[in-house]
Amino acid sequence: MAALHRFGSLCGRGVKPILLSKSALIRPLLSTNRTQQPPFLLGSQIRMSPVHNASSSASFHWTLERSLSLALLGMIPAAYVYPGAVMDYSLAAALTLHGHWGLGQVVIDYVHGDAKVKAAKAALFVLSATTFAGLCYFNYHDVGICRAVAMLWSL
Repeated sequence: MAALHRFGSLCGRGVKPILLSKSALIRPLLSTNRTQQPPFLLGSQIRMSPVHNASSSASFHWTLERSLSLALLGMIPAAYVYPGAVMDYSLAAALTLHGHWGLGQVVIDYVHGDAKVKAAKAALFVLSATTFAGLCYFNYHDVGICRAVAMLWSL
């Protein structure tokens, strides 16, 4: 920490920007004497592996999950007020995607081993596709999701 603080005082930045900036990790650590001599190298360059937008894609996925959850909060009352084919198919897609992402997190958290993870993800994909196909079939050949829920509430 003392070396970071000294390095920060040499650069005129302080400690906090050094710890948070990516470029500070790439620069070599330099030290100067109090006299006007040129700086000399104290350590080697720290190499970081290249990032392939993994952080931004994870952040985007997290934002999509939260946006879908908020959209579902608005779609459920709207489906009661305005039932119809568009709302039925929108609910089928949104509920299937919401369930797929939620169960995908369960697979990531609790399934270990390469073969088991691949099998669990394949099973989840089949389950999600079957769920969406079943809801679309129900919407087309029966009363639809909105009217079915209204019929359940009228019992």
